[in-house]
Parts: sequence; C-alpha cells; structure tokens
Amino acid sequence: MLASLKPDVMISSDLKRAAATAGELAALTGLDVTHDAALRETYAGAWQGLTHDEIIGQFGEQYAAWKRGEPVRRGGGELETEVADRAAPVVLEHADKLADNGTLVVVSHGGTIRTTIGRLLGLESYHWEGLGGLSNCCWSVLGEGARGWRLLEHNAGTLPEPVLGDDD
Repeated sequence: MLASLKPDVMISSDLKRAAATAGELAALTGLDVTHDAALRETYAGAWQGLTHDEIIGQFGEQYAAWKRGEPVRRGGGELETEVADRAAPVVLEHADKLADNGTLVVVSHGGTIRTTIGRLLGLESYHWEGLGGLSNCCWSVLGEGARGWRLLEHNAGTLPEPVLGDDD
C-alpha cells in the first residue's frame, strides 16, 4: 500500500527489523534507503529485553513514575525527549529537501515514531503518550498545514482519504 503512494525518499533506522522493512519497500519502489542511527528505538537501559512483568517486578516504582508521565530514564536509558531530540531533526532535514507534495517514508520504531510525532506537532512531552501506540506494520501520516505539521492518520493500515472541509 505504501508503494502506491509513490514515495520520493525513504529513511530508516539502522536496526535490523526496521532496515529489513525498509528494504522490502525499497524493492517495490526502486528507492535507495538512507539508514540513520538517530532513528533507532528508545534505549531502555536495564529494561532492554525484559518482559512487562519483569520490568514491573524489578523496576516497579520507576515504571509507575514513567506511566504517570514523569521524565524517567527507564533502566538508566534515554528520556523520551532525548529520543525526539535525535530523531525529529533527521525527519525535518529530509522533509525540507522534498519537492512540493513530495512523500517521505520514515521506517522506525513505535516509541521513536511517537516521540517524533509529538515533537513535530509541538505537543508537550507529557502529552505524547496520548498519541497511543503503533502496531507492527502500521503507520502514521503527517502533512504540513498552514500552522505547521498535522497528524492525518495514526496507527493506520489503510491509505489516507481526503477529509471534507480540510483546509489544505
């Protein structure tokens, strides 16, 4: 479905799953993929590789603070704002180079995508969780509006359709 949008540029995390996904889309579109470590998933320190139950068992208070929206270095890893600090500029750099009505595909990871969308939309980091998760093989669509970036689709599995009364 994404290939039917005829993307102009594709960037991807250099981690294996995202890079493989980008490679599949590149095979369909003929695009080259630019891999960038800044698009990697949030580094969660000691939480890495643990199940949800193991995290709660070992880091219960830290987990609770994170769920309350407090800035937490989960397992000693990155803050969500630090993830946005490294990923959003990469997305903006490539988006700024697009021709009018060009399409950029960013292949990354759920946490990185959510924090980057939150940053691009100008939301305070406390509200990024409100964007919800991103299922595997689903995507979000952003577009530039008169007042900045707009979230057109989130956790989508179908192509976006025009909205009546939209102020493009």
